[in-house]
Amino acid sequence: MRRGHLRYLLGGGFHGLAWTEWGPTGGAPVICVHGLTRNGRDFDALAAALAARGRRVFCPDLPGRGGSDWLAPPALYSPPSYVIALAHLLARIDGPVDWVGTSLGGICGMMVAAGQGQPIRRLVLNDIGSRIPTAALGRIAAYVRTQFAFDDLPALEAHLRQVHAPFGRLTDAQWRHLAETGARTLPDGRLAPHYDPAIADPFENSATGEVDLSAVWSRVAVPTLLLRGADSDVLEAEVAAEMAMRPAVRLVTLPGIGHAPALMDPAQITLVEGFLSAA
Repeated sequence: MRRGHLRYLLGGGFHGLAWTEWGPTGGAPVICVHGLTRNGRDFDALAAALAARGRRVFCPDLPGRGGSDWLAPPALYSPPSYVIALAHLLARIDGPVDWVGTSLGGICGMMVAAGQGQPIRRLVLNDIGSRIPTAALGRIAAYVRTQFAFDDLPALEAHLRQVHAPFGRLTDAQWRHLAETGARTLPDGRLAPHYDPAIADPFENSATGEVDLSAVWSRVAVPTLLLRGADSDVLEAEVAAEMAMRPAVRLVTLPGIGHAPALMDPAQITLVEGFLSAA
């Protein structure tokens, strides 16, 4: 694993985007983009497996998360801003890429894939679709608005086990990994999830009602693997079925999982590997 960093211009200022990188530098590139409150280290298991197959894997931390700079004003925390930051990484790669996007990372992937002259060859959408229902948005907003602080790592891990139980059945080592790579130290020595609490601000100012990404999705023409947790409240079964009516879309529903599959399970990793290895 290697670490990378670049500067990008957004909102009248320059900011840092950080990522981890795996595999040979000459390998065909894959970008793995995480969900709302997580970071690129969530993909360590998937990235290591893809790297073993000769792929060059980039796992960026979205702005305000992990090793990437926080943004001001908080209104910049939105998918168009994230795409601007990620576009600088795409420009550095300067060629075709495969994209694995979990939740918010999938929204960014759809936005990139919808653009004229876009670079995505194959797209994995992990539990995100063309519409997000109001109830799911309310649940997410309530969680991200809450500022958490924990006395030690086991307490943070216990919290993650509860709020991210929909990820599916993970091992003790995997939960510990999510805690260790997803913690930041507060001035008083306590630990908090590794994201800027201000990422919640846009939720306060956004209109109520479902998010409709149908116009974006209508312009996505690349082969797509659509993963859905069978118990997901973010990607509803009827939305997934509608998206899968396209010949280029393969829908796989994973039982016993909600929002979103962690992509740490060997069977899930094999599924993604197989899709991305196709010509």
